[in-house]
Amino acid sequence: MKDIQAKKVKVINKETLIVTVDISKVTNVGYCRCPNGIDLKPFGFHNNGQGFKSFWDRIAHMKKAHNLKEIVIGFESTGSYGEPLIHYLKKKKVNLVQVNPMHTKRVKELTGNSPNKTDQKDPKVIADIIELGHALTVVLPEGSAAELRRLAHARERAIQRQVSLYNQLQDLVFIIFPEFLQVMKDVKTKSARFLLEHSPTAQDIVKFKLESLTVTLRKISRGQLGEERAKELYEVAKRSIGIKEGRRSILFEIKEILSTIETTERFIAEIEKEMSHHLKDISYSRCILSMKGIGEITVAGLIGEVGDFRKYKTISEVLKLAGLDLFEISSGIHKGQRRISKRGRHLMRKLLFFAALNVVRKGGIMHKQYHRYLERGMLKMKALIAVSRKLLGLIFVLARDHSEYIEDYVEKQKLKIAA
Repeated sequence: MKDIQAKKVKVINKETLIVTVDISKVTNVGYCRCPNGIDLKPFGFHNNGQGFKSFWDRIAHMKKAHNLKEIVIGFESTGSYGEPLIHYLKKKKVNLVQVNPMHTKRVKELTGNSPNKTDQKDPKVIADIIELGHALTVVLPEGSAAELRRLAHARERAIQRQVSLYNQLQDLVFIIFPEFLQVMKDVKTKSARFLLEHSPTAQDIVKFKLESLTVTLRKISRGQLGEERAKELYEVAKRSIGIKEGRRSILFEIKEILSTIETTERFIAEIEKEMSHHLKDISYSRCILSMKGIGEITVAGLIGEVGDFRKYKTISEVLKLAGLDLFEISSGIHKGQRRISKRGRHLMRKLLFFAALNVVRKGGIMHKQYHRYLERGMLKMKALIAVSRKLLGLIFVLARDHSEYIEDYVEKQKLKIAA
């Protein structure tokens, strides 16, 4: 796997042609600038194979005409629209760099003292940022790491759809049978979904009869729910205030939502199976999995987001990638609070946060550390973020050294020395 570490591009020499692209869905805008200040007026090219070729031919001609030796091509950190062009240019003899959209916005206002945004202005601003040395090399995961990134993002989108579907389901159930939610509490449970599929209205529950309802609930919940819950549901069903007008259409939609939720759950399960498969191809993944409370999906997602932990030299680089690096705003006698920057990969922070929740539980590897933070006066949320940072540091070291996690390592070493 190639080095995918994001590094600052600090020097643009006198033999470098700077090329920038403002990427869009249909038509991109390119721009070229020579070291002596001569530039090519921004030009458009289509976001397809023919457009890419015309773009490359133009910059190759400019490089030859001005006798330059290197080409640096830069663009804003962008979404899916830029990926085909990035992979096309990756095969060429060029240095690919990216700039933070926030930097583009700030530098843009220096140009003409105006926040004006146009396709003609943006490529020039990106070139200015590259000249100032604030561009980063492009991070492109390869092989199994690339597969894991795609799968992790697909899983995240599926989970978001699932949450949206459950919210819709709750809204519809409240209209026709509001008391159902008061008794069953959570529509995500297997028992609640079974009842909504087979007896979604108050009238259906009453027809069910108390005895049959009790038996059904006990069977579906595997003994967790019984006569008491069945009786409560039966009683509220008899005096339900749910509406009847338009109910048939609502029931039709509820049926469809339940079916879609089931399909989404199967899809998520298939994604997780694929993630587990590709994770086996990452040699150091077992080292991270040696940490109690860190599961395969978390590890797979983190490797997908990072690309390859071994390509980073320091933990600060990885913390910055995750947006977990700290900053403060202080001036004079004012001392600002330290906060995380959040200028990194959102999914990476989310995975680490949920992993932190897992490892701070009683018996977890970070339970003692978490409570030490709380004893020092940290708020619970800040303590969990501190644990997230600590976890990422441990993961980085385990992957770098290809070693397994030993719980209470320091204490065990002290005992060993004492013995």
